[in-house]
Amino acid sequence: MKLPKFLLGDHSDHPDAVYVIHTHFPRFIINLETEAIEWFEDFEPEDEKDLKSEAENAIVQATAFYDLEVSKYE
Repeated sequence: MKLPKFLLGDHSDHPDAVYVIHTHFPRFIINLETEAIEWFEDFEPEDEKDLKSEAENAIVQATAFYDLEVSKYE
């Protein structure tokens, strides 16, 4: 099965939180309410510099994905 790059998620224990799940490398979940990020990757110190810009770009894309999805319901 081919997963979409981003998925939206929520949880009844956290009704105000909205999560965006990034399914491609580097995989993560971002809580858009608190901006907390949970990474599913283990980064090596020597890779950290290259991954930092890639991760920042993915977070910007995750936020844009959420904005686009929400605009479809308005």
